[in-house]
Amino acid sequence: MGILCCFQSHAGGGGGGSHHDPAVPSSSAASSSDRSLPERRPGEDKSSRNNNSVDYSNLVTLVNEIVADSVSYRHRRVAEEILKMGKAGKVTARAFTYAELSEATGGFRPESQLGEGGFGPVYRGRLPPRPSGGPEVAVKQLDRNGVQGTREFLVEALMLSLLKHPNLVTLLGFCTDADNRMLVYEYMPLGSLEDHLLDLPPGRAPLDWATRMRVAQGAAGGLEYLHDAARPPVIYRDFKASNILLDVGFEARLSDFGLAKVGPSGDKSHVSTRVMGTYGYCAPEYALTGKLTTMSDVYSFGVVFLEMITGRRAIDTARPPDQHNLVLWAGPRFKDKRRFAEMADPMLQGDYPTKGLHQALAIAAMCLQEDATMRPGMSDVVTALDYLTVSGGGAADDDLDPNDDEQQQADDAEA
Repeated sequence: MGILCCFQSHAGGGGGGSHHDPAVPSSSAASSSDRSLPERRPGEDKSSRNNNSVDYSNLVTLVNEIVADSVSYRHRRVAEEILKMGKAGKVTARAFTYAELSEATGGFRPESQLGEGGFGPVYRGRLPPRPSGGPEVAVKQLDRNGVQGTREFLVEALMLSLLKHPNLVTLLGFCTDADNRMLVYEYMPLGSLEDHLLDLPPGRAPLDWATRMRVAQGAAGGLEYLHDAARPPVIYRDFKASNILLDVGFEARLSDFGLAKVGPSGDKSHVSTRVMGTYGYCAPEYALTGKLTTMSDVYSFGVVFLEMITGRRAIDTARPPDQHNLVLWAGPRFKDKRRFAEMADPMLQGDYPTKGLHQALAIAAMCLQEDATMRPGMSDVVTALDYLTVSGGGAADDDLDPNDDEQQQADDAEA
């Protein structure tokens, strides 16, 4: 059966509503001169740019606010590159003061902290009117001593101001008060995929098979939008379970765009850049050469999808040496249909459709091809997952093709 069939991408519609889709030309597009990033006016003080009189409705104003205190030409080049994706029109992100976000999070108290990544700590808060009237938010605070910095802050703020899709996290605003750098997001009540998939705490039920496939479908839809709807395409570059946030109903939303990169355009086949991302998820050709393409994201998706199927981490040094690397462990099992059951997460306790497992493993194996040109595009992956979730992902074994057992017996006899 041809699982990875071609189809006409539906991601170009973006996130719906009134948001401007960067893939669609705008009649109110700003000229290239409108995109310039002028220096801060002499004598203009930081506080005067953070009061309510400043109009942040224009994207260029947003860029200027973020980079005004930066003397790095490199940061301005990054901003100009990202602006090529869209038009300097209305943006929904707003500027918050430090005082507003401190109040929202209860003074950034430890009990409000949701977690911490390379960017810095993330706090849960509620915007006014408090205590229960305003929306819940997640506030990500840049750690000035951390591994990420102004560039990542700038990239994430601009990317999520331009890109709108149901499977991308929603950026509500930012803070550049004094030396503070914070990003404010819509709160995702179910945390990350990693919280529900890997190293579960006692008492937490594992995700069932159908939910795993639905999360994979949503995350793939987010990548498809970045690759096919954004112009130039966006390469996410840090696809992993901890960066897939879950809304009510386990709707997947991609987060943490600090490492995202504007992809190749015109006759260019790749973007050359230093290798970034998380060990175990990077495509082999990118890790070796620094040449980045959308196929790099496809490989990373394959790793995470394999984690979802197996319940194993991409890199797990707590396991025996021959099981440290998930992709290497899965390699010989991909080639033997009789070993597919070994790859199903034991936490599922066999509660999954055999046919659905086989099809899911086929998708993962295609995404993990060593040769990047042999991997499917994300639109094909989305098509395959659509088929899987509708016809095989949640079906009981009794509903499967009765010829499957006969085919398995034939395979066994041939072996």
